[in-house]
Amino acid sequence: MPLTDLKIRSLKPEDKPRRYTDGGNLFVEVRPNGSKLWRYAYKFDGKQKLLALGPYPEVTLAKARDKRTEARLLLLDGIDPMQQAKIDKLEQRALTEDTFSALAAELLDKNRREGLAEATLSKKTWLIGIANADLGDLPVTQIKPTHVLVPLRKVEAEGNYETARRLRAVISQVFRYAVATARCEHDPTAGLRGALIAPKVTHRPAIVDRDKFAGLIRSIWTYDGAIETKAGLQLMALLYPRPGELRLSTWDEYDLKKRTWTIPAERAKMRREHRKPLPGAAVDILKDLQAETGGEPYVFISQLARGKPISENTLNGSLRRLGYKKDEMTSHGFRASASSLLNESNKWHPDAIEAELAHMGADQVRKAYHRATYWDQRVEMAEWWAGEVLKFAGK
Repeated sequence: MPLTDLKIRSLKPEDKPRRYTDGGNLFVEVRPNGSKLWRYAYKFDGKQKLLALGPYPEVTLAKARDKRTEARLLLLDGIDPMQQAKIDKLEQRALTEDTFSALAAELLDKNRREGLAEATLSKKTWLIGIANADLGDLPVTQIKPTHVLVPLRKVEAEGNYETARRLRAVISQVFRYAVATARCEHDPTAGLRGALIAPKVTHRPAIVDRDKFAGLIRSIWTYDGAIETKAGLQLMALLYPRPGELRLSTWDEYDLKKRTWTIPAERAKMRREHRKPLPGAAVDILKDLQAETGGEPYVFISQLARGKPISENTLNGSLRRLGYKKDEMTSHGFRASASSLLNESNKWHPDAIEAELAHMGADQVRKAYHRATYWDQRVEMAEWWAGEVLKFAGK
């Protein structure tokens, strides 16, 4: 006999679970704790299965019967109702939990645990914040290229074309992470290549003419500013690292006896430890500086905030005081200066120069091999370059 609401409400728990059928393999199971659960029994692929339909009275008798009908229709189509229920649950979770902002937060946490530099994390967090304003609450499975264009066009409208390009790249990283973790099937930014205004490429100013570079070196060696600033400029010329790698360096990175400087992975641009040979001239400068700042963790201590390193503007500001405009030379420009003049000398293998600059190509195995192979040549090249620099300085 089919069940009624009155009958179900009157059912009392017993010592063991008891089932009361409604017909058509639908029944309500009364548990010893008093709970009443709907179940639908069926066979699929020759196996007996039991589908949970929810608790009574949250799932009413009429609703349970509707669910039984839905399950029967699925069986007629050759679909397992229990498997379909799992799929429906995953899709519902995707709609409520797998939003763009949630996946972006996961990616940032992953990047942080992988040791991504704080400066890079800060920029990525800022860009994701821009994207979240329009995409944050949307499930990643429902975001289309037209949705992604909304924040990109807003940034473009302000004339920030390079920021728009970087924003698209960061959004793409979030979606590629979502694909890799099986939260969505594709990256909608892939179809937006060519949709954005291409930013005008501007190269960092650098002096690559030998005579003009010699003039710059003479100015640096006669600079009468703070000792850490002068030493910073001298070491930029001698070692040509990335400015942030130098100004944030600590004394424990330098082995003055073995004449090496090991830049840790978390501060190196490519997230790989980079070891540089120190020529004698650089060792002498570091020893003089150590007498002044050796008691501090940072090599280049700020005069304005003791205990902290010099700011990112200190070296560029000193170049301005030496008379070099921002469109003539920057601290980063020492890399281009050294690269150009070292290549012009025809004394060193191009890969040795690239290895010294910590440039990484697509073939990581080849580069790893070259870093090992060219170490002796890099040591020799460092001394030769230091001799050229000192010759320019009149030493």
